[in-house]
Amino acid sequence: PSGCGKTTLLSVIAGTLFFDQGEIVLFDQPLHVLTDKQITRFRRKHIGFIFQQYHLIPTLNCLENVMIPLLLNGASPKEAEHRAAVALEKVGLKGRERDIPKKLSGGQQQRIAIARALVHEPKLLICDEPTAALDAGSGLRVMDLMKEIAQMSDRCILVVTHDNRIFKYADRVVEMDDGCITNIYANYPS
Repeated sequence: PSGCGKTTLLSVIAGTLFFDQGEIVLFDQPLHVLTDKQITRFRRKHIGFIFQQYHLIPTLNCLENVMIPLLLNGASPKEAEHRAAVALEKVGLKGRERDIPKKLSGGQQQRIAIARALVHEPKLLICDEPTAALDAGSGLRVMDLMKEIAQMSDRCILVVTHDNRIFKYADRVVEMDDGCITNIYANYPS
């Protein structure tokens, strides 16, 4: 349910929110012992984010928004542009590369954010309500893409959602209430 701590949990796992007790270890790296700068470098390389709020840069076009993670990780502008265009095509936005975000619908902006999160091929993709602004067809296409990525070796996707249409894509479903995990299903009951 809303307010149970789902987004807080994702933020702690991603190293964007600090915690008082416990440990977070991702890909054999204990995050709780890293400095802010080291955590930032770790996130930039290994984690992709799909936020509830899209966090697109309004002065950049779609292609430029998607190129950001690649450029931050040292890709050449030419390589970043090519890979960003491929990512936009995968989320159904071919032909919209030069549009600025305010010219697009909420669902299209969400798909730009999804392409940006996927473009640098992170080991961990953290998704906070990734299909909330998408129509049924776009949502299922995005989830098919995420499932394909999740089945690659050395990849993991964490999704927080209220959208029961996408539960069937999960390998495991964890229910939370009031900051605590209440149930874990290896195969979610339909």
